[in-house]
Amino acid sequence: MELTLGFSPCPNDTFIFDALIHGKIATEGLSFKVFYDDVETLNQKALAGELDITKLSFHAFAYVAAQYALLNAGSALGFGVGPLLICKKENAERIENQLKTGDWELKIGIPGKYTTANFLLGVAYPQLTNKQEMVFSEIEAALLNNAIDLGLIIHENRFTYEAKGLHKVIDLGAYWEEFSGCAIPLGGIVVNRKLPIEIQEKVNRLVRKSVEFAFENPKSGLEFIRQHAQAMDEEVMYKHIELYVNNYSVDLGTEGRKAIDTLFDIAAKKKIIPPIGQSLYVI
Repeated sequence: MELTLGFSPCPNDTFIFDALIHGKIATEGLSFKVFYDDVETLNQKALAGELDITKLSFHAFAYVAAQYALLNAGSALGFGVGPLLICKKENAERIENQLKTGDWELKIGIPGKYTTANFLLGVAYPQLTNKQEMVFSEIEAALLNNAIDLGLIIHENRFTYEAKGLHKVIDLGAYWEEFSGCAIPLGGIVVNRKLPIEIQEKVNRLVRKSVEFAFENPKSGLEFIRQHAQAMDEEVMYKHIELYVNNYSVDLGTEGRKAIDTLFDIAAKKKIIPPIGQSLYVI
């Protein structure tokens, strides 16, 4: 049985899925047609119900929970892994003063409407609504070119922004941790509810086995990870993996589920997302 599978070309995703799609673990009769897309494209595909299995932002998951169920394996949660709101270093004093005085006309580049990063921005700064959606990898250049005032960065950009002359205004991950006391739920792996429950559970097992294989053989997928990581050097690739792939990626457990449930509860109360009427999880 062939299933469609979407994930990003970022090192954390290629690290997780390498064993699954390259025959390094037994796949119990399943095969996978893979689509590599940036996170917001994956969010849009989920909203359209295009894929059997996909990575998506937890913010986007709120809008498709009736069609997709969350796997216990493969998620990106953690402490100190959140998005950063940044600006050009030479504009830092002006920008921070504008925020303090309530100047909400500042133009912000965001990596997508349905990203968890944008959700956290809405919790911290609900008045900042002048947003421009762009591919996450283009945000730093837009800041340097003065096309935007603030940039919301995710993924490996948190390792590169300072060297490019950019300044951190706020770590939204740290803000969330202090606000909620929970890990930050960034992205998860979901499976289409139209599939038989035994297939959904099988997919959950296989993703877990793929993550476990990656942890046991961390260099096994190096060439595959490098192939999709563009110009990123190996040190940055593995920093990225270390940041976003952890015990929660093997199994959410009680604490992981608590973090996700808290995120959804707060978001629903603030009317950032619609109420959820069913269980979020496969099992």
